[in-house]
Amino acid sequence: MKIMGILNVTPDSFSDGGRWTNEDTLEQRIDQLIAEGADIIDVGGESTRPFAEPVATEEELARVVPVIRKIRKRSDIPVSIDTTKALVAKAAIEAGATMINDISACRQDPAMIDVAQSFGGEVIIMHMQGTPGDMQVDPRYQDVVEEINSFFEERITSMEKNGVERSRIIVDPGIGFGKTLEHNLTILTNIQGLKQHGCPVLIGHSRKSFLGQLLDLPVEERDWPTALVSVFAEKQGVGIVRVHQVGVTRKALRLMGALEGRG
Repeated sequence: MKIMGILNVTPDSFSDGGRWTNEDTLEQRIDQLIAEGADIIDVGGESTRPFAEPVATEEELARVVPVIRKIRKRSDIPVSIDTTKALVAKAAIEAGATMINDISACRQDPAMIDVAQSFGGEVIIMHMQGTPGDMQVDPRYQDVVEEINSFFEERITSMEKNGVERSRIIVDPGIGFGKTLEHNLTILTNIQGLKQHGCPVLIGHSRKSFLGQLLDLPVEERDWPTALVSVFAEKQGVGIVRVHQVGVTRKALRLMGALEGRG
């Protein structure tokens, strides 16, 4: 399982907003992610927390492109661009990004499909009920896993018709994106059911509110439960976990490997 380290260069992300927006702290964060063994760095310039306000394209570009260039000066580590905008994705790829991570599953910006088709790298598509502005108002499902799978099948089929091969697609069920605590737990305990598409599964659970609801913990104390869920995800065959604290997750996976005799 790969570990994707989160690098939010936004002033308003729910967990680390504003922490990596000056040169020194940004460079320290990049070096930390690499040193702790991130397999991928996910760069985002627009917060997708509940009730977040959209960011203008020009502002998002100004946030993410210099960061990707900084990463490229240090390492050839895979870099994911977390955006719903085709222009941002294209510029990020030109700066050195190797993956697209689109929470709208290439629906918000119709031109994103063309960018995904042309660059040849992996594309992460996420399920979300609603938008960041309204997704947590009153999310409801008849069967959350079945509805997510129906969504993925429609999106994958559409993307294949537009030249994006299934072999390049990664599916993300969208923990916390239009889901209640019960929905999130149902998804996590039914990961096997999300693998029917033949695509790697990404789980983005890091520090999210369902962990706080379950354990009565503030955001800054949710790294250890995040690591426990990451270990659980690996046992279910998840391909990628997206986390804030790569080192904590890496150590938790190493410990579980030792306990299981895997060295």
